[in-house]
Amino acid sequence: MKTTVFLVGAGPGDPGLITVKGEKLLKIADVIVYDYLSNPIFLNKANNNCKLINAGKRLGFKAMSQAQINKKLVSLAKQKYKNIVRLKGGDPLLFGRGGEEAEYLKKNKINFEIVPGITSAIAVPAYAGIPISHRDSTSSFCIVTGHEDPEKNKSNLNWKAIAAFKSIIFLMGTKNLKSNIEKLIENGIDKNSKIAVIQWGTHSMQKTVEGNLSNIFSLIKQKNIKSPAVIVIGDVCKYRKNLRWFEKKPLFGKSIVVTRARKDASNLVEQIFDLGGEAIEIPSIEIKPIYNKKNEIYIKNSTNYDWLVFTSVNGVEEFFSRFIKFHHDIRKLGKTKIATIGSETARSVKRYGLKVDLIPTKFIAESLIKEFKNQKVKKNKILIPRAAKSRELLIEELRKMDNKVDEMKIYKSILPSKKLKNNIRDRIMNENIFGVTFTSSSTVDNFFKFIDSKTLKRNKKIKFFCIGPITANTLKKYNLRPNKIAKEFTIKSLINEVIKS
Repeated sequence: MKTTVFLVGAGPGDPGLITVKGEKLLKIADVIVYDYLSNPIFLNKANNNCKLINAGKRLGFKAMSQAQINKKLVSLAKQKYKNIVRLKGGDPLLFGRGGEEAEYLKKNKINFEIVPGITSAIAVPAYAGIPISHRDSTSSFCIVTGHEDPEKNKSNLNWKAIAAFKSIIFLMGTKNLKSNIEKLIENGIDKNSKIAVIQWGTHSMQKTVEGNLSNIFSLIKQKNIKSPAVIVIGDVCKYRKNLRWFEKKPLFGKSIVVTRARKDASNLVEQIFDLGGEAIEIPSIEIKPIYNKKNEIYIKNSTNYDWLVFTSVNGVEEFFSRFIKFHHDIRKLGKTKIATIGSETARSVKRYGLKVDLIPTKFIAESLIKEFKNQKVKKNKILIPRAAKSRELLIEELRKMDNKVDEMKIYKSILPSKKLKNNIRDRIMNENIFGVTFTSSSTVDNFFKFIDSKTLKRNKKIKFFCIGPITANTLKKYNLRPNKIAKEFTIKSLINEVIKS
């Protein structure tokens, strides 16, 4: 396989706006060289062996110069890496210097591909309710860099031509906004023209200031608008009054921490973003499969059980991946009945084309035990594939009912690598966090191995949301009370509690 450098556009910030191809490449990348403006949540899509390199550049700070980035890409391509992703905010070729990087790769005989991204020039105004073209206002628009190369002797911009457009978009233009507006006015644009400045567009912390060319500077100062920002000038700004939609989403402006194993977090994270919030994904646990001779025997003999009982999605996924690998055919389960704790666990089973025979009304072990007692399940062979160090209650009670119960410890929850600890603590303490979600007792315990509960309680006003009473009781051990407990012990119910808070 030939080494390839992929110049990938990450879009303007909302993780849902990356292309399908871009997301696919992130998952198979051996190296990701990422920019400041690419959402950090994209890095969670990388595989565990992927090397991450920060090449971020922003006003007043450079992790790497452009020349260093160019050389780094070539150096990586000449090493053992096959799939190298250069992740750039917005579109790689629109003021993103992707063209320069492609030229340098070509010069050094490195294979490359360009994966376009949704540009902030269009997406950010759209999220602010501003169409950059409108049939009743203008059928053309102009996209301008607000920050030309400082090493150039003179501007390449034709200000007279730019001023003639009825819809003008500046990228990277906050620093030079005053001088740029002066040049537009000098070249004929009306000083009363409408203008909107949109900071952190498509993110939950998106902030928009509207005015005209005469008063926008005082408004920006008053609202403390800084980079990164997209600037729109023209009559199209008037449509924002009726078309603003993003800011009306129920979680807009709220940053919510998701404490969950990386591979399990996607559903919760996606829902938070879909509702206008900002999900801060903290891998407080990692799922590590347990492989041993005993588990091989359980898989081999699993077709001989009367019941399979699953208490989590992880247990389902780990069990069936091994079952199919060994038995090759799901139908070999025959008449084995299946019980699950929780609707999400049940949905995971149903994805394999299997019927779930029993789901207790309350998604806790006590409720499942009650259902088995009601159905008078006795002298049955029951296999429970689940996490190590799970509560013993379920097994003990089923055995008291004269059943033969085997516990298959199929995975364990472990702390992620220690190098994440400082980063996690800094994010929690330094960012404006609305709430933290906990989806199991292990996420609570592991979260407080990263950050001291007393420090958190003393310095931050954060709400805590738990998926059920057992998780809530674990939180109370740290002298913190849950603000809300999900009524149905599901992600959907947990999200509803966050919305209502």
